[in-house]
Amino acid sequence: MNNIGVRETEVVVAGAGQAGLAAAFHLRRVGYEPDRDFVVLDHAPLPGGAWQFRWPTLTYGKVHGMHALPGMELTGADPDRPSAEVIGAYFETYERTFGLRVHRPVDVRSVRGGADGRLLLDTSEGTYATRALVNATGTWDRPFWPRFPGQDAFRGRQLHSSAYRGPQDFTGRRVIVVGGGTSAVQQLLEIAEVAAATAWVTRRPPVFRTGPFDEQQGRAAVARVEERVRAGLPPQSVVSVTGLPMTEAMRQARERGVLERLPLFDRLTETGAVWSDGRTVEADTVLYATGFRAAVDHLAPLRLREPGGGIRLDGTRAVRDPRVHLVGYGPSASTIGANRAGRSAVRHIRQFLRTDLSTAACMRTRPHPPQTALTTARP
Repeated sequence: MNNIGVRETEVVVAGAGQAGLAAAFHLRRVGYEPDRDFVVLDHAPLPGGAWQFRWPTLTYGKVHGMHALPGMELTGADPDRPSAEVIGAYFETYERTFGLRVHRPVDVRSVRGGADGRLLLDTSEGTYATRALVNATGTWDRPFWPRFPGQDAFRGRQLHSSAYRGPQDFTGRRVIVVGGGTSAVQQLLEIAEVAAATAWVTRRPPVFRTGPFDEQQGRAAVARVEERVRAGLPPQSVVSVTGLPMTEAMRQARERGVLERLPLFDRLTETGAVWSDGRTVEADTVLYATGFRAAVDHLAPLRLREPGGGIRLDGTRAVRDPRVHLVGYGPSASTIGANRAGRSAVRHIRQFLRTDLSTAACMRTRPHPPQTALTTARP
């Protein structure tokens, strides 16, 4: 170590959700050793990524498109068991099976440039100096709260979907659900069973998708999200371009009028919402199922953002700093996309580290140091 209290490693993986674990798996697979050549830091208290925070009534059978982690299938799961428990247990087994040695809970506070071309990570566990960073911090820590005129005057309860713990909290209440994503619809359908009344409000008319979602459609959806990222714009969610899968529960809810969508209201009042055409809806609760933003504030010292507000990527690599790879960001935010991004990031990091070490060796006048396990690891 060059600095007292600074731990040196070749790669840091920040985040142990789907994308972070996929990257850690591929690092291990090509010969990198956990806690020697790479370290995995996770902000969450337990295995499971953001899944561990999902509401208890979201059972595994209701989850759309959970793709297995590389190297281990998720089999035999009880569809009636909460998804947080099923996927949490699966991630825990995965970490143990592959010996990934995840450090948790660890907060990554900031990332900045250091000496010898390394990145310095200031964390709650101390400072890490690394040659490459796989940033897999997801979005859960940054729920998006929209702002409306009159919001502060509303006398009822306002909460984000990240704080939703089940329909029992809405029994007998008049509820406005804001948002057009999968979580909005799932929570609306649960709440409608016990609420006195519900209203569904979205910025744009929802698009419901019927039938199978094939590979060609998937590639086209990801390409649309990737186009924004390549342009340096904040990424859209993949769901926003795939539409909502129409389930039997949704069909029944639509027949009952639960999924009759209203356009976004103009303002809130003390007792509800008002539209410009004079429509009013009285409400006791407003639930904002308005999604999340990428949790990347800790990367601010590296100045990776483009004028458009996003981080421009070439694949998973940040264009403004080739030492940084973002996985689970933009086009890789889906579970299958996260797996692919983890593999791709590791492939490019290996090449980058080899080139970086080779260049540094050529610049030295002293004899070359012995090769490390990182430079001799086989594909």
